Amino acid sequence: MAVTSDKIENLMLEHLKRFQATLDRVENKLTEMTGRIANLEGGQASIISHLGHLASADATQQLSTDHLNARLDRIERRLELTN
Repeated sequence: MAVTSDKIENLMLEHLKRFQATLDRVENKLTEMTGRIANLEGGQASIISHLGHLASADATQQLSTDHLNARLDRIERRLELTN
């Protein structure tokens, strides 16, 4: 049974179609993964920004506490409450 060039051509076309289908699946998965990574990066940026705001609020609170401590020290000195 001889293999004709038409059969070889059809076999090659079938293989190419399978390769193309596989490539299409890989490209779709890559696109999906790229989108997911972009979402993760956006979330990470949001977390970093939030941490910056928390650090700023913490610094503001510490400054306020320092001012209150200074006032309390002055009051204690005036009233001669310190040892």
